[in-house]
Amino acid sequence: MTTDNTLHNKTCMPCQGGIAPMSAADAHAMLPAIAGWQLDDGATKLRRSFTFSNFVQAQTFAVRVGELSEIENHHPEICYGWGFCTVVFYTHKIGGLHENDFIMAAKVNALNCEK
Repeated sequence: MTTDNTLHNKTCMPCQGGIAPMSAADAHAMLPAIAGWQLDDGATKLRRSFTFSNFVQAQTFAVRVGELSEIENHHPEICYGWGFCTVVFYTHKIGGLHENDFIMAAKVNALNCEK
């Protein structure tokens, strides 16, 4: 598994299901590679809330995350409102975390740096 800062350069690989989700220990080991994210729901999901100075910035960021997710074909749960955008990744087909979730979290972090 990748645990360095090159995650944002990787591409998500299609997950067809039928594999076990990442263990909590592996998820905790990879977490330092994606600053600002936290494990949620028993280490089966990644969550991060981003803050912005107004609604339009939060909405714009949510749209950018959606566009990136469409390109990578790995879609998060996105919730946004005035001054915030919360993004949650997990791999639905396996009911937990996969390396793809960490790749996407790193890519979203890179988007946030570009704002």
